[in-house]
Formats: sequence, structure tokens, C-alpha cells
Amino acid sequence: MLSPWTYERPEHLAPIGEGPHALFVYGTLTHAPIRWVVYGRAGDPEPASLPGYRRTGLDLKACADCTVEGLALTVSAEELARLDRYERLGIRYLRIRAELSDGSTAWVYRRLPDAD
Repeated sequence: MLSPWTYERPEHLAPIGEGPHALFVYGTLTHAPIRWVVYGRAGDPEPASLPGYRRTGLDLKACADCTVEGLALTVSAEELARLDRYERLGIRYLRIRAELSDGSTAWVYRRLPDAD
């Protein structure tokens, strides 16, 4: 795991708007201890699913007949900034809006194509 402490938010990224923010997580952030370390609380996650994708390693790939299971989190702007640092937004991941199975929208981290 890369240290989030060496991360500097790339200047080309849009500023984070005021919260709350809905976020869909499908990997390490599904584990409460990781969330606690990353943004200071486990939160109150709800089971959620993201249709149209399949999980491939550390990323999601488009797949019309697939669904990725995960958690929906609600976070503040400050917590989202901490999550962006953890995911190294703009360096290893990008954050997109996606529609969940229940019709709600949430931020989802997607691995950048050239990230190692």
C-alpha cells in the first residue's frame, strides 16, 4: 500500500463541494477498520450494488450483465478529501458518478488506465 501522506492533490482536479456525499465502495473500504484509519469513523454503511460493472483486481470494468456488490457510505466533504488522499485521486484513481441498483447516484473510484 502506498503512503497517503506523500499525496498532493493534483491542481487540475475540481474542488470538493460541500457534503454530504454518497460513495460506493467495493474493495478495502468495505472493511470498517480501514474506514476508521482513513477518515476517522466506520460510518453507517448500507449494502449496495453497482450494475453494469464487474470487479477486476483493483478496478471495475464495464460489463452489461454484471453487478458489483459493495457498500454505500455517506461522508462529509472533509471525509471525502481523506478518501481521495487514500485512493490517490488523480494519480491512481479517478472519481466518477454512477447509478446504483436502487436508482441513487454515488461517487465511485475507478483506477486510472496508466496507474501501476
